[in-house]
Amino acid sequence: MPNDLLSLAERLGQHLLGSGHSLALAESCTGGWIAQSVTEIAGSSAWFDRGFVTYSNAAKIAMLGVRESTLRQYGAVSLQIAAEMAAGALAHSEADIALAVTGIAGPGGGTAEKPVGLVFIAWQRRGRPGRCIERHFAGDRHAVRLQTVRTALRCLLDEYGQADISDGGGG
Repeated sequence: MPNDLLSLAERLGQHLLGSGHSLALAESCTGGWIAQSVTEIAGSSAWFDRGFVTYSNAAKIAMLGVRESTLRQYGAVSLQIAAEMAAGALAHSEADIALAVTGIAGPGGGTAEKPVGLVFIAWQRRGRPGRCIERHFAGDRHAVRLQTVRTALRCLLDEYGQADISDGGGG
């Protein structure tokens, strides 16, 4: 496990623990790597509720309540699906904050419209609108997945790590 991922996960955990909030994850292209990063931190059970690895469309539908119509219209790698995954992780957990990722890690699966390295990262706090970003990462499958994990953890820290989550976080 890269040291910077452990550092990011530890800092996120400190913020969540300090505010009494917990996290749920919905991962596709990272296959549970974000969950692995946060559970490397001793005591993470105090702030990490659960993770969903929903690699297939059927899993996204069954476990997170992603709508088939959204999948048909936008595809599994889309801003809309990432947002539905984050909302679904909240709906199917006890967590206060959810983080979701979907993307094309490669080496195959890319198209001209959705190339290898395209990733969507979404996060949402219970009772508030979610946020989603699009990123294009370079490199092989491992590099794309690593950059996704790193960026996803940083997004949560940027959003919630600057202020106490209970008073609205950083956004």
